[in-house]
Order: sequence, then structure tokens, then C-alpha cells
Amino acid sequence: AKLGNSSGLKAGQWVIAIGNPYGFDHTVTAGIVSATGRSLRSGNGTTLATGDLIQTDAAINSGNSGGPLLDLAGNVVGINTAIIPYAQGMGFAIAIDSVKTTLQDLITYGKINKPWLGIWYQELNEELASSLKLADAEGVIVTDVLSNSPAQKAGLKRGDVIKEINGKKLSADVSLAEEVSKMKIGDK
Repeated sequence: AKLGNSSGLKAGQWVIAIGNPYGFDHTVTAGIVSATGRSLRSGNGTTLATGDLIQTDAAINSGNSGGPLLDLAGNVVGINTAIIPYAQGMGFAIAIDSVKTTLQDLITYGKINKPWLGIWYQELNEELASSLKLADAEGVIVTDVLSNSPAQKAGLKRGDVIKEINGKKLSADVSLAEEVSKMKIGDK
């Protein structure tokens, strides 16, 4: 399949999802791009996927993951990856432009070269901030630091609160994971 470009996708544009939902081989569904640049967060505030997701109402069900999301010219614009199980018509695909970078790393280096901190964290909320006796609920709290990670080498510890990254305050609109994903290895 020919890889297309996801940067030009617009809400309302028609797309086609192909996959094997629930064991039904070679299923094709159609829908529109509902939005681009989406992130997925869990109920406890953990970022599951950063803002490179395409939201679509093309039917994506269990078994479609890994299948292509195509534009009407047959170009792959995304990789079907997730649904909101309690909603109807809310599927998500990883934007192909971010996949191209990963593929190029695999071809060139035999591995993926992405920056990482090496922490697990949870977004702060009023209840958590109050229980920790913090002045406000802005930022994230480090819940674990991986051994030999950049975070450990920099001195981050479990319980630390991160309020901003490179001068950007963390908020519902500014995700730590998303900001790190925009960086290059070696950036500070």
C-alpha cells in the first residue's frame, strides 16, 4: 500500500478502514475524519497516546488494530489503533506522518530513536493535590522512575511534581508526553 500524508487531513474528509474485526476477515468500513491531533487519556489522567491520532467514525472494532485507514485515493493515512468502547463511532488511527519517522528509524538504525524521560506519572487533580498538601493541582506527579533512564540520571524521584517543560506550563492542553515526543534525542 502506498503511504499518503496525514498532515493535510481535514474534518469531514472521507476515509476507509480495513481490518479483521471479531474475526471477520477483510472488513471494509467507511466514514469521515472527525478530528485530527487527538490524544487519548485513561480515567486516571495517564496519557495513553499523544496528539498524533486521527479520530474517525469509520467503524473500527476489536481486530481492526493495525489495519490501514485510507483516503479515497487508496493512500494509507493512518493505522487503526483504538476505540472508545462505551461510545459509538469513535475510532482512532495513528497518523501516518508520525509512523513514517518511526519506519525510517527502523530502516536506518534497526531501532526506534525517540526521546524519553523514563518515568511513569499521573496528572494532578484537586483531590490528589489536597491529599499531598500541594498549593495547586497544576502539573503531574512522578509515580515511578525507571532504572538507568534519563530521568534517574537527572535526579528525578518518585513523588516529584513536574509543573512545566521548557517554559510551557503543563495543563489539559499541554501534555508532558506530547511535549517530549516533539523533541529530538539530546534536547534538554
